[in-house]
Amino acid sequence: MIDNKLLTTREIANYFGVSISTVYRMVKEGSITPRKTSTKKKLFNKKDVEKCLRERQKERKFREANAYKKTKRQGKLVIKEKETIYTSERLKPVSTNYEDLYFHSDAIWIYNADILKIRSIEEKSIDLIITSPPYNVDIQYNSHNDALSYNEYLNFAREWLDRCYRFLKDDGRFCLNIPLDKNKGGQQSVCADITTIAKKVGFKYHSTIIWNEQNISRRTAWGSWLSATAPYVIAPVEVILVLYKKSWKKTSGSRISDITKKEFVDWTNGVWNFMGESKKRVGHPAPFPVELPKKCIKLFSFVGDTILDPFVGSGSTLLACLQTKRIGIGVDIDEKYCELAKKRLLTEGRIGQLQLNMKEKG
Repeated sequence: MIDNKLLTTREIANYFGVSISTVYRMVKEGSITPRKTSTKKKLFNKKDVEKCLRERQKERKFREANAYKKTKRQGKLVIKEKETIYTSERLKPVSTNYEDLYFHSDAIWIYNADILKIRSIEEKSIDLIITSPPYNVDIQYNSHNDALSYNEYLNFAREWLDRCYRFLKDDGRFCLNIPLDKNKGGQQSVCADITTIAKKVGFKYHSTIIWNEQNISRRTAWGSWLSATAPYVIAPVEVILVLYKKSWKKTSGSRISDITKKEFVDWTNGVWNFMGESKKRVGHPAPFPVELPKKCIKLFSFVGDTILDPFVGSGSTLLACLQTKRIGIGVDIDEKYCELAKKRLLTEGRIGQLQLNMKEKG
């Protein structure tokens, strides 16, 4: 960890991963001012440089994003990709409060924060929320107790659902991946209970998608063997609750869809069949596959929309945002998972080389 407040030109370049010429250019522009010493050596305040780089990144990295335009070709409406510059209007979902910012590159933002306390996301700024919260089945997370009493778990759900409701635009949607029910520690109707809480918070119900992971044990009947004494029935599926804030009809955004006719027909069938994600491959105790958020993003949002995952975990939602040209915001209370998400974006997502990691590493 670099503890010095004042750094040389070369130290600044090495620490922030920029060229020395970039540092000189910032000085020439007046963005940063060196501190003169008795030895005439130019030293820079690390916080001043950090602030300057944040602003430069915020202003310039969005220019690399792509937008779409509609053109007519042989009487048919075609979506054609073109280069564009995102205006300051597109930056509104991310505030200038950087205290929780862990990583930012292109149109991707990761915050190491508690979703109940974060101040870096503006209200009514999110088009679509996609997430899979802790299931309360005693999974060994780093920073979350996944073995609460059921009432404590529902109270926690009420708190973060209320926060998510505030983040959404009035025509915003919410895709919530949760269990249908659970039996560990007693039978509980998780989907029904959380749906009821979401409605009390203010969400409106649209539909439920059944996700058949296809990799769960086929043995679902437990309890009394070949007897009506006390059988336990377990459905080897999860669900994706589709909720919305005030209006189901989406009127904001680019109005440009990138979903194909076949995808639309297949995905509006409310039973989705695809494999889950490997915990060992990803390095997270409860990852979901990129295919899940990708389907939700293309079905329920427009190109260029802002997507939030308040429990970003291994970063699958952000990878899907990269693949579909959406702005992605991920929040996680655990720094280890923020780092995991960042690494997946750099390797699997092949995100651009200019990054700014906001937390010092020892």
